[in-house]
Amino acid sequence: MSTDLAYANIVNAKVNGKLKKGIFRLLVLRVKGALCLTKRDEANTLLERSRRFYESALFQIEKGFYDLAMFSFEQSLQLFLKAALLYLGVDYPRTHSVRRLLELVHELTGSNDVEILLLGYSVELALLEDAYITSRYVPREFRAEEVLRVKEAVDKVLRVVGEALGETSQAQS
Repeated sequence: MSTDLAYANIVNAKVNGKLKKGIFRLLVLRVKGALCLTKRDEANTLLERSRRFYESALFQIEKGFYDLAMFSFEQSLQLFLKAALLYLGVDYPRTHSVRRLLELVHELTGSNDVEILLLGYSVELALLEDAYITSRYVPREFRAEEVLRVKEAVDKVLRVVGEALGETSQAQS
C-alpha cells in the first residue's frame, strides 16, 4: 500500500460516514476573536501537514540531509498519529512521543497489527524520538541506512494504522 493510500484510508473512513457520528466535537480557537474549527478540520489539517513533512523527508534524503529527513519523518508520523486519534474520537495528548501515540492508537483500535509494529519497530521509533529531541538541542548525525530503515518503519505504520482505522470504522457502522 502506498503512503498516499494510507492517508486516503483515514480520510475515506470518515468521509464515507463509517466512523461513529458525533465524534467530532467543536473546537473553538481564539485568534483575534473566535475562529471555529471542527475536530475533522483539525484532523484533515494534521494529515495534510503530515503528508508535506513526508514529502520533505524524501527530498531531504535525495539531497543527503539525513538529520533533517529524520526530523521530517518524525513530524510526519507524529502528526499522522495525532490525526488518527482525532478520527478515533479522542483528543491527542500533549506529547511528542510517537511510541506513546501509537500505543494509544493500539488501545483504541485493539489492532494486533499495531501492537506488532510497536514491538517490531521499537528501535526505529526510538530513533525518531531521538531525532525530534536532538534536532533542537544536540547536533546528531544520521546515516543513510538509518534513515532508510526509519522510512520503512514510517511507511509500515502509516499503512497499518490506516487499515486499523478502516477496520474500526467498519465495526462501528
